[in-house]
Amino acid sequence: MTLVLFNKPFGVLSQFTDRGSPTTRATLSDFVDVPGIYPAGRLDRDSEGLLLLTDDGRLQARIADPKFKLPKTYLVQVEGEPDADALDRLRDGVLLNDGPTRPAEVERIDDPALWPRNPPIRVRQSIPDSWLKLTIREGRNRQVRRMTAAVGYPTLRLVRWRIGEWSLDDLPPGQWRTA
Repeated sequence: MTLVLFNKPFGVLSQFTDRGSPTTRATLSDFVDVPGIYPAGRLDRDSEGLLLLTDDGRLQARIADPKFKLPKTYLVQVEGEPDADALDRLRDGVLLNDGPTRPAEVERIDDPALWPRNPPIRVRQSIPDSWLKLTIREGRNRQVRRMTAAVGYPTLRLVRWRIGEWSLDDLPPGQWRTA
């Protein structure tokens, strides 16, 4: 069994080919040259961080399928400074257009020591930003972004830091290692 931990940079698709796009976009094949592996789950093109790839179908299902409730932890830079009420709403579960989310674990954190994003986020001098550490146990499309927006704090930058027992630690963007 092969398990690859990849730090997916901003702007990279979480697939090995880019079908149907008139422009060439970066894919996993631009970074990872390990035959027979596939992503276990997805990470949006405009999100960064940990993506697991494996050749083990059972492990892939355990990682990607929400029924296993594998925790996924994100470092989330949001517009504004979330108050206790907003954090409690995230902890209780947020009602999205596709139904309520499961409760999240969330806390405000100091600015993490991350690599610079390319391109940088849009900064507005009149509006502060802050960081959250948010853990969910499901994986709907753009869920974290939709959750923070639902409580009034849009996501500016999203970095998946941990999936279950696997973490980025000191893995630089665009690099990978086997577990």
